[in-house]
Amino acid sequence: METAILFLVFLVVLGDIAIRSRIARADRRVARVERKLDLVLEHLGLREEVPRADEITALVREGKKVQAVKVYREATGADLIEAKQAVDRLG
Repeated sequence: METAILFLVFLVVLGDIAIRSRIARADRRVARVERKLDLVLEHLGLREEVPRADEITALVREGKKVQAVKVYREATGADLIEAKQAVDRLG
């Protein structure tokens, strides 16, 4: 009985490792595609429109960077680091 349980635990751990590896690979691919898309946009002289940009800029001007980061994340779905970098570029 213990052997069967250990075997099942082993299978679950192996499955978890395999899934995490696939997710990491997919994340790297997505990041690479995003970098390429950014280069294409830059080459064409296009800028991505940020929803609620006026509100975010106003918050930065008022010295409310934390609130600006929060609004940026809500508006764009960006992660914390990306949002902070974007807000830092504004102010």
